[in-house]
Amino acid sequence: MNIRLRHDAIVRILRRNGTSTVAELAEEIGASRRTVLRDIGALRDQGFVIHSESGRGGGIQLDPESVQTTTRLSVTEVFALIISVAAMRAARSLPFSDLADSGLAKIEKALSADKVRDLRRLLDCLYIGHLSPKQDISDLGSIDPALLSAFETAFLQRLHLRFHYRDAKGVETIREVEPQAMLILPPLWYLVAWDAAREDFRHFRMDRISKPEIVEGTQFRRRHVPFEDDVCPFSEMPR
Repeated sequence: MNIRLRHDAIVRILRRNGTSTVAELAEEIGASRRTVLRDIGALRDQGFVIHSESGRGGGIQLDPESVQTTTRLSVTEVFALIISVAAMRAARSLPFSDLADSGLAKIEKALSADKVRDLRRLLDCLYIGHLSPKQDISDLGSIDPALLSAFETAFLQRLHLRFHYRDAKGVETIREVEPQAMLILPPLWYLVAWDAAREDFRHFRMDRISKPEIVEGTQFRRRHVPFEDDVCPFSEMPR
């Protein structure tokens, strides 16, 4: 069980049981007593009020009014929230945009400096535009949930991305590319990448990408992507 799952489990157990000993927590989550004590310290740092009493009848207690005061969202999760709001705004379907922006600003403020740096690097790769009304979207599918985390690694570490791609005719090929940008043309989302085999940029619809994987040891340089005039960087998007 990873750290995040352990923390969630400890909070859930303490809320359910009221009082638990370190030994009981360790047995229930399958960890050592030392690990449980370290996790309890980390939960306190996150804002949870956890009391401990020694002796007979004592144990670990979570204040019933206690809540987490610091964010544990990953860079990918925050990025997903931001680009979802951006897509809704681009589609002119965000009636409470001010509240959404305020909430996202609070989340970003709670992130650590290294996460903020990574988040901004990802946002620098994000572009927004409008889809042509002539574009056929009758075959629009869902996007592979594994794609965004693969993007995080590929974009931040400048590593090649390999994936299976199904074209408009349903033909599937395996592609290896240099991810350069993400483009949102609601309701379509694209990966814009340099395809070395074709010596040109290619736009890949994200709903047609599957089985993404990082190709280790294949770093590349950032390239300038030529976009149409009606496409703008996320940072210049009207609010």
